[in-house]
Amino acid sequence: MSAIPTCVENRSLPAACLHHAINEWAVRNNSAVAILAPGRRPLTYGELHRQVEQVVASLNTLGVSRNDRVAMVLPAGPEAAVALIAIPAGATGAPLNPAYSATEFDHYLANLNPSVLLVYEGSESPAVDVAHCRGIPVLELVPHTSGQAGLFALVGETGCEPVPSCFAEANDTALLLHTSGTSGKPKLVPLRHRNICASLRNIVSVLELGETDRLLNVMPLFHIHGLSTLYAALAAGGSTVCTPGFSVEHFFDWLRMFAPTWYSATPPIHRYVLDSAHRHSGIVAGSSLRFIRSASAPMPGQVMADLEREFGVPFIEAYGMTEAGPQIASNRLPPHPYKTGSVGQAAGPEVAIMDEHGNLLAAGEPGEVVIRGDNVMQGYENDSRVNKNTIVRDWLRTGDKGYLDADGYLFISGRREDIFNRGGEKISAVQIDEVLMEHPAVTQAVTFALPHPVLGEDIAAAVVLETSLAQ
Repeated sequence: MSAIPTCVENRSLPAACLHHAINEWAVRNNSAVAILAPGRRPLTYGELHRQVEQVVASLNTLGVSRNDRVAMVLPAGPEAAVALIAIPAGATGAPLNPAYSATEFDHYLANLNPSVLLVYEGSESPAVDVAHCRGIPVLELVPHTSGQAGLFALVGETGCEPVPSCFAEANDTALLLHTSGTSGKPKLVPLRHRNICASLRNIVSVLELGETDRLLNVMPLFHIHGLSTLYAALAAGGSTVCTPGFSVEHFFDWLRMFAPTWYSATPPIHRYVLDSAHRHSGIVAGSSLRFIRSASAPMPGQVMADLEREFGVPFIEAYGMTEAGPQIASNRLPPHPYKTGSVGQAAGPEVAIMDEHGNLLAAGEPGEVVIRGDNVMQGYENDSRVNKNTIVRDWLRTGDKGYLDADGYLFISGRREDIFNRGGEKISAVQIDEVLMEHPAVTQAVTFALPHPVLGEDIAAAVVLETSLAQ
C-alpha cells in the first residue's frame, strides 16, 4: 500500500533560506511592516533585512561563521524574534528555554558545544555562569535606544580572528533544537535551511497566508511551534506581533491594538482565552481574526467548538513534530471538510502508516505514523543507534500510533511508548490525557505507568490546575 501524498498545493516561495525570503520581501515592498511589539515602533522589511546583514557582519567579525553554533537564552519579544532570524542567516541558532536551571543549562550546553552563548543585556541567567565554567564566550544582545522593535547590537569578545563575510546556504544547519523528551531523553534535531523553507511553504499554503495577514505570536521562541509560525508569517510577506509571552488580560488588549488575523497556541492557552472571552465580549465581537490555530498537543473538541462560536471564525488543528519543522498534517480552512477527531490530511510531507515489520498499511489499518519529505530532518545528531531505529528505509517513525481513512485524514490514537499493559489490558496514555484535559480545572495533564505487584503496571497521572497558572 502506497503512502497518502501531501494534499498541499505549495505557493511559489522560491527562497532556499529564511534570510532569502526576508530579502525578497524587502525588495518587493521595502516599507511593509514586518515586526511589531507592544510599546515599540514597527520594523519594516527593509529595516529587518538591514538588521540581518548587520548581525551576520558582527558574527563574522567575532570569528563566527556558517554552521558555528550560537546558543541563545533570550526572553520573548521582538529582539528574540529578530535574533532567531538573523543568527541562522550566518551561523546555527540553538535557542534554549530561559527557565532552565544551572544543571539543565550545563547538560544542554555540553550537548550543543556552541561557539558562543548569546544572552540579553545584563542577563543574570545561570547559563552565563555555566558558559564561563565551560570556557564558552558570552555575547550580549543590546537593544537599540531608538525604541524600534527588534533592533539590537551584539556586544562582547570571542578571542577569535575575524572570518570572511558569508551567509548560510540551503544545506547548512539553521537550527539545532532539542526534542521534548516526553518519551525518553531529549534528542538533538538539526534542521537545515531547506527543511525549514519547505515547512514554511507548507504552512503558508495550508493557512492561505498572505501579505495582509498578521500573526499575534504568544508562543515562546525556543521550540518549533513558535518559531515556525513566526517564520511562516514573514515568509508570506505578512507581519508578526512579538509579545513578551502569553498573558490572559493582555491578550485581548493585543487583539484590539494590533488587529491580528490569526494566532496559534497550545490547548492550555486556548482554554484561557475561551474562559476569559466573556469578560471581553466587545473586543471578541470586533475581532479581526480570520482563523485560530492549535498545535503541539491534542485539542479538546469542545474547546475548539466553543472558540469557533465565540469568535465566529474557523479553528484549525495541526499535527507536527520538531523533526518535521514541524508541520505533518493539518485541517484546512472552509470549505474544506473537517472530520471530528482527525488532525487533517497530509500537509507537506508524505504520511503513511507502518506496521512493526516496516510494511506500509492500507487505509483504516492502525499502526505507526511515518513521514518523509523535504521538510523532514535527515537524522538526530550524534545518535546512530536511535537513527537506525527511527529511520526505516527513508521513512521517519514519529512514535505516534494512528490510521489514515480512505480520504487521507489522519487519526492519532496514542504514542508507541505510551501504551500501558495493566493486567493484560492495553491502555492509551493519550486517551486518558484527553479525558483529563476536558475538565475545566485542568490546563496540563500527563499520564504515566507505575509498577504494580499484581497487574504489572498501574496508571497514574499528574495535572496542573488552572489556579496554579492564572496570573
